[in-house]
Amino acid sequence: MKKNILIVEDHELTRLGLKTTFDGVEFVEKAFEAESAEIALDIVKNNKIDLVIMDLGLPNMNGIDAAQAIKKYNNDIKIIMLTSHNEEKEVLDSLKAGVNAYCSKEIKLPRLVEVVSSVLDGAAWFDPSIAQFVLRAATDTGLPIVNDSKNIYNLTTREKQILKLITEGCSNSEIADKLFVSINTTKAHVANILQKLEVEDRLQAAVKAFKNHIV
Repeated sequence: MKKNILIVEDHELTRLGLKTTFDGVEFVEKAFEAESAEIALDIVKNNKIDLVIMDLGLPNMNGIDAAQAIKKYNNDIKIIMLTSHNEEKEVLDSLKAGVNAYCSKEIKLPRLVEVVSSVLDGAAWFDPSIAQFVLRAATDTGLPIVNDSKNIYNLTTREKQILKLITEGCSNSEIADKLFVSINTTKAHVANILQKLEVEDRLQAAVKAFKNHIV
């Protein structure tokens, strides 16, 4: 099923370039565009939007505040923060806002298309340049550190394999392809993993896996 995406970018040439790119992508039904967070929120409320590519440095309401507002309105909408900023505070504030991916504006367009496809499929993706911030955030979550190999979460061997692929940013379809299982089987395993780790989403699962040395 094709998806609707929304590009929120105040720089006109960048916005039009992204729209032109995604207008030609097979899995995109329609690429909406907005030059401000306020316009973006109006589009989200009046159209079925599946994913938002959000510039962080927007005028008036910035991308982080806009992401929070969109998630509050509809938490099912995926959000990719696309920005030239990679300061730790902005990265962590974006995570707290519930973004599903954080990409540098230096990313190549074909790679961005791949990231959008993966995020729509349920993956979380973060630019390698900010991985250190994500891992550092894990140390502040209050989760217990486990330094031995004891499987306190009772994950099966298959679930550990899938959890490792989740930490690598793989989507459900990518996991299914790598492990030669069906997409429905993969989704069932992921649901079991989230339940056993007592987390709400894949990003939290990845952070917990890193911090507790599960994978």
